[in-house]
Amino acid sequence: MAQSSESGYFGFREVAIDDKQPLVDDVFRNVARRYDLMNDLMSGGLHRAWKDVLVTAVNPPRSDQSFAVLDLAGGTGDIAFRLAAAGGASTRVTVLDINPEMLAVGRTRAFDRHDDAISFVEGNAESLPFPDRKFDAVTIAFGIRNVPRIDAALAEAFRVLRIGGHFLCLEFSTVDVPGLATLYDFYSFKAIPALGRMVAGDAESYRYLVESIRQFPRPEAFAEMIRGAGFRQVSFQRLSGGIVALHSGWRL
Repeated sequence: MAQSSESGYFGFREVAIDDKQPLVDDVFRNVARRYDLMNDLMSGGLHRAWKDVLVTAVNPPRSDQSFAVLDLAGGTGDIAFRLAAAGGASTRVTVLDINPEMLAVGRTRAFDRHDDAISFVEGNAESLPFPDRKFDAVTIAFGIRNVPRIDAALAEAFRVLRIGGHFLCLEFSTVDVPGLATLYDFYSFKAIPALGRMVAGDAESYRYLVESIRQFPRPEAFAEMIRGAGFRQVSFQRLSGGIVALHSGWRL
């Protein structure tokens, strides 16, 4: 099969679009076992509050009403465990991730918790192995910027949502507060790779993750991409001075 002539970015480096996924896979293969610990250290625990905002927006029913959620790029299960805990007995969460090392962490955590409300599937967000209109909600937290073809992933999320289904994407965004922006840049480019070296033994993977944040579209532009996939009532909410944004869209 001929390689696509499209290009994309791996951090600040322009690469062939077909080469990006293997490079991203290497990053998450390297950081999988320290991924959640590093999230705590890098954000000072703030990622927990951001994820709580996401789960509140999903609002899984506390009753016995059946409710199916697909969590994309959620291999370690961090979002899935929160969703399962927030919902009732008939809430079910399917975690899809392309990286087997990340999924292995999630499966181990689920086994340790005796949590059978969560299932783990290896697959690509650009080509989901699920039928049309299967899920009540689709979530993705800090993963969409690592997808080579974001438009394809958004179209697939739309396809597998039921009518009335909710798409929610939590992602790093653009800091618009001048003083905070300067401090955030210094922390991102200096402290985070050093922390990655000390804790995960890998500065380069965390340098990529920082660079990938800067390459991601501004929230207004990403909202247009979500609309382009067919979603309606698209909105976004900036959190923590714009460090992250929660994007929302509905299949109506």
